[in-house]
Amino acid sequence: MCGRYTITVTLEELMLRYDMYDTFMPRYSPKYNVAPGQQVMAIVHDGQRNKLGELRWGLIPEWAKDEKVGYQMLNARSETLADKPAFRKPFERKRCLIPADSFYDWKGGGKHKQPMRIMLRSKELFSMAGLYDTWTSPEGVRISTCTVITTESNEMMKDIHERMPVILPREKEAAWLDRSRKNVDQLRPLLQPYPSELMMAYPVSSRVGNVRNDDEQCIEPISLLF
Repeated sequence: MCGRYTITVTLEELMLRYDMYDTFMPRYSPKYNVAPGQQVMAIVHDGQRNKLGELRWGLIPEWAKDEKVGYQMLNARSETLADKPAFRKPFERKRCLIPADSFYDWKGGGKHKQPMRIMLRSKELFSMAGLYDTWTSPEGVRISTCTVITTESNEMMKDIHERMPVILPREKEAAWLDRSRKNVDQLRPLLQPYPSELMMAYPVSSRVGNVRNDDEQCIEPISLLF
């Protein structure tokens, strides 16, 4: 699964990476411990160009009766997107990229779970495949939300967790965002485990378990606790 991640680049680096040159995000700042329920950066394509905006992490389907359902939809399994009512339509027409430079997961069990930071060996920014939707509350408030798509773990990740976020190769990002592509059979092949040899992981402090901790100490390497 994916329940925490980082995006530590500057806004300028983010805009350059996704070819966006006229975006103004006054509230943007690097994040070392992005958590569910928070506003997160996401890229969509409006039919002409990429657009950067904020979505709340935890997808609320447009037909939901209560926004609390979003906390149950932080992740979406790639294998069943077309089968689940909450994800079926977004899979066809509301796809997004969620930029990150690492994500966290916990290794081990019981009292000895060790948080690990997982990233590309190149240390570059990457795109997690996501879906989004917009829900309107009974009071008329519109809330745009998202979910991170997961797949089975690659060989490196299997030692940490059985699931991992779908990381899209850079050359496949445009295809994922292309709103004219609605055939799910053509989209499924994009949702593969990222190659193990291009990734790395190292242990970090248990501080990442507390959402109030959001600083550079979260990503500092430590010795394993077990």
